[in-house]
Amino acid sequence: MTAAVSVPAAPAFAVSRSLPWLAAMVLFWGLSWPAMKLAVGEVPPLWLAAIRFASGAACLFALVAARGGIRPPPRADWPIVASIGGLQMMAFTALGLTAMQYTDAGRAAVLGYTTPLWGVLAAWALAGQRPTAWQGLALAVGLSGVALICSPVEMDWSDSRVVKGNLFLLLAAICWSLVILHVRRHAFAARPLELAPWQMAFAALPLGLAAWALEGSPARVAWTPDLLGLLLYIGPVATSACFVISTEYGRRISTFAMTNVTMGVPIVGMLSAALLLGERITPPLAAGLSLIVAGTALAAVAVRRKALRDAAVTERNRRQSRAGALG
Repeated sequence: MTAAVSVPAAPAFAVSRSLPWLAAMVLFWGLSWPAMKLAVGEVPPLWLAAIRFASGAACLFALVAARGGIRPPPRADWPIVASIGGLQMMAFTALGLTAMQYTDAGRAAVLGYTTPLWGVLAAWALAGQRPTAWQGLALAVGLSGVALICSPVEMDWSDSRVVKGNLFLLLAAICWSLVILHVRRHAFAARPLELAPWQMAFAALPLGLAAWALEGSPARVAWTPDLLGLLLYIGPVATSACFVISTEYGRRISTFAMTNVTMGVPIVGMLSAALLLGERITPPLAAGLSLIVAGTALAAVAVRRKALRDAAVTERNRRQSRAGALG
């Protein structure tokens, strides 16, 4: 998972070449949710999060070194390293894995990907960006899905562990939304791929220290071949490889398209959890997912409409300035 970085639109042939890679990314990320559910039954959540980002960082450090050498992040990028590493990676994953001790993987994937909805509210609360009519509609639709999934119809409110798990998932999504708001305003001095291993290392170190203090030594874990296979998938594949796909191919399509592509992740997560773990997809859960996906799509439409409107205003002002200079 990574916060999207807006880039110019790419030619159609580049977009078509990107789609198979992005489909693989969605599949790998979606399958990581049942994989994490299985692994968190064997490894405490903080240790699992630390292992995920430590192994992911090691893979990306090796890749960056092979491409031309490892360099410390420029001073201008330190805030974004701390933001992505601390909130999107460390907080999101620690909260999500802790929640999966008490909730299904499919539900975790759905609530974890409500990030775009909270992003609209974060932009309003922190940046004074009042929601447009389209964004208001997106919030109404998407948050109604969240309310349905968290309602007594779908969730057992008598079990405090279940309530805590769902609250942690929503807090995780809010943490990620704050990062997206930061990314939109940050002027990157280095490429995101060059910063990624530092961000993962930034997340892994405090996670490892917290895990040792709160969960004890990892020597207590039974390191079976099946568990090692899960960890190999969660770290190098679903974290580092998917990050590379996201940065290398996600930049070739518009932010609008990328937002809608990534909404395939909770769908894959919920379906794969049902197929692989036997989790039940109840009608309220399916309806809630549909509303969240629809709300996210509407939020993406709102962003696209604003970008097109701003571009039109900029072009009109440029033409007027040019005409005035010629006159």
